[in-house]
Amino acid sequence: MTPTRPTSQALGRKGEEIAVRHLKKKKFEIIERGFRLFRGEIDIIARDRDTLVFVEVKTRADETFGRPEDSVTPAKQRQIRKIAMGYLFKNHLSDVSCRFDVVSILVHGDEDFRLEHFKDAF
Repeated sequence: MTPTRPTSQALGRKGEEIAVRHLKKKKFEIIERGFRLFRGEIDIIARDRDTLVFVEVKTRADETFGRPEDSVTPAKQRQIRKIAMGYLFKNHLSDVSCRFDVVSILVHGDEDFRLEHFKDAF
């Protein structure tokens, strides 16, 4: 009997849970998850000391279509920046230091994964 692969949605949720645990371990304060605006979403908004961090999480079960972080294309980066600007405007945060991170996760099993955290990725 072959094991069934999780749906991409389930894999994405699992990846976000792994990323949140990683960020908390690094002393990030999680502000918001799944912030939606302009038909897009920022996976995690966190605070790293005095910096507001917009985190894109990319999770894959294998590298058939490349490394997870490779899917954060220039178009995806533009979309994330646009949503981040909307978040800042909505929350009246005009003078705050910000950055964009990418957390890349390659899942092999329940607790078997490779995580790479790219700070200030774009």
